[in-house]
Amino acid sequence: MSSLIVEVYGKKDCSLCKEATRIIGRVNEEMPFKFKHVDISKCEDLTRRYSDNIPTVFINGQKVFKFRVDEGEFRKKVRKEFIRSGLSRLKDKTESVARA
Repeated sequence: MSSLIVEVYGKKDCSLCKEATRIIGRVNEEMPFKFKHVDISKCEDLTRRYSDNIPTVFINGQKVFKFRVDEGEFRKKVRKEFIRSGLSRLKDKTESVARA
């Protein structure tokens, strides 16, 4: 499993949230990542911050979509993060070998 984390902030009764979750689920089948749905209705602070902006989608803590998720764009962003995290792991490995 990758270290890539995708979070959707939304509500259970939100049709846009359900659609975003379906899209993210399809991409997750192709490129596995950790997926978390955050129900904002369970936290007063999250409800205050996001109630007018759901769903809000984050990849590794970065906001990437609000309201609607474009599947092609989401797929590109996930690939980009996979590449970025792979390069960063490679760099860390190279640096540790150089120090040895």
